[in-house]
Amino acid sequence: METRVSSATREVIIGGDRPTVLIGERINPTGKKRLAEALRAGDLSVAREEAVNQVAAGADILDVNVGATGVDEVAMLPLVVQAVAEVVDVPLCIDSRKVGALRAALAVCPGRPIVNSVTGEESSLQEVLPLVKEHGVPVIGLTLDEKGIPAEAQARVEIAYKIVERAQALGIPREDVIIDCLTLSLGANVRAGLATLEATRRVRDELGVNQTQGASNISHGLPNRPALTGAYLAMGIQAGLTCPTVDVAQVRLAVLASDLVLGRDNYAMRFIAAFREAQKAAAAQ
Repeated sequence: METRVSSATREVIIGGDRPTVLIGERINPTGKKRLAEALRAGDLSVAREEAVNQVAAGADILDVNVGATGVDEVAMLPLVVQAVAEVVDVPLCIDSRKVGALRAALAVCPGRPIVNSVTGEESSLQEVLPLVKEHGVPVIGLTLDEKGIPAEAQARVEIAYKIVERAQALGIPREDVIIDCLTLSLGANVRAGLATLEATRRVRDELGVNQTQGASNISHGLPNRPALTGAYLAMGIQAGLTCPTVDVAQVRLAVLASDLVLGRDNYAMRFIAAFREAQKAAAAQ
């Protein structure tokens, strides 16, 4: 199953038999004081800088989120989307829980972006899915509902079914629904990764849709986060994760190594090229 997204000039195809697509996570003010302060001041330069750096590091798609205290998302999200689209040519993932902000950003975003996100909550399904249908774009479905994020895989899979079925009932193609089984910190629950991996495998086998996850959540609060996140990504990709949302500069080699092991990199060309790029960058510092 393939999900097609695009910028004004570039198309990216997400699919289980293809190399893993990397969604860059860093245009998000959560935990990023400099970006949050810039957005509150109406300064778009930090967002542009993050966009350029992430694409240089190998991001295929960029997530754009402006949710921070003191930021008017409805006004700011379309401005940042436009600013980012001016400096990079990759597709965007428009990230907000506010439907008004999504609508405003979709009106100005070039190409075919992803909407991030809809949940299994009835209010979200009723508000977001018609907007997705109207614009003919893919949507990320988070496996949470009015009760929050289920601890067990079974409940997350049930929510994934609900989201896919409701989307299809509105005429949104199954290939345009990307499920997020939600990665949680191992620091809070050592078995959290197992539940997410089980849900990921079942969504792949039973629904066949593409899947994303905010993979760095797995290592929140723990030391050596890139190593832990990279280990989780290898397992997640094997389980059915096709377009993780990550800090690309930290984990790209781990993802490319996973693709190589899974037979998605002929003659190891992508892995070798990325390794050489990293060597050159390190030597230049």
